Amino acid sequence: MPTCAGGDTHTRLAVGFDISCSTAWRYVREAADLLVALADDLRTAGERAARLACAILDGTLVPIDRVTNQKPCCSGTHRRHGVNVQVLADPAGRLVRASPALPGSVHDLTAARTHGLLDALTAHDVTTFADKACQGAGGTARTPFKRHAARPRLSRGQKAVNRAHARIRALGERAVSLLKGWKALVKLRCCPRRATAIVAAVLVPHHIETRRQPR
Repeated sequence: MPTCAGGDTHTRLAVGFDISCSTAWRYVREAADLLVALADDLRTAGERAARLACAILDGTLVPIDRVTNQKPCCSGTHRRHGVNVQVLADPAGRLVRASPALPGSVHDLTAARTHGLLDALTAHDVTTFADKACQGAGGTARTPFKRHAARPRLSRGQKAVNRAHARIRALGERAVSLLKGWKALVKLRCCPRRATAIVAAVLVPHHIETRRQPR
């Protein structure tokens, strides 16, 4: 059964407010759409990110249980169905932006490029720390050194850089946990096409509640 942002099902809301399930569904959808209209667009998020000393970009999979076509929403990395959301954090690990949702099978680098996040951060000359999934992103993105056929072993200096890079990126995990702290995103029980609206709707009360938007 679909849920609202607080985790209650439409049936529970209907019983609690003594209304029909269809009315509860309509009210929740209208409230979510209103919040989506208030959410920041990419340009506004880019302007906020431009004021940061640096940014942290990390991809996460939001689990989902309703898929009409199994393959696009199946993440080979996580071995489960879900949608790919790119999370942008400030140097303190505070949540700045979460991107629109794409099928879980989409690679993190492809997702970041599709949403224009990398281009926006590069345009504002914001140094962005990302994981190995964003190797080859270019611009102002900084990724750790990775072993490959031409470089089977990392030098001591490269390993030290990777450790320092990992300490910075670890702060981005806090932003991911803040996003997934909303019960609606623990596991989406709705059409995958509504995932983007739900993520955007969650960001608005989150920023109001924390009062920690970059200024």
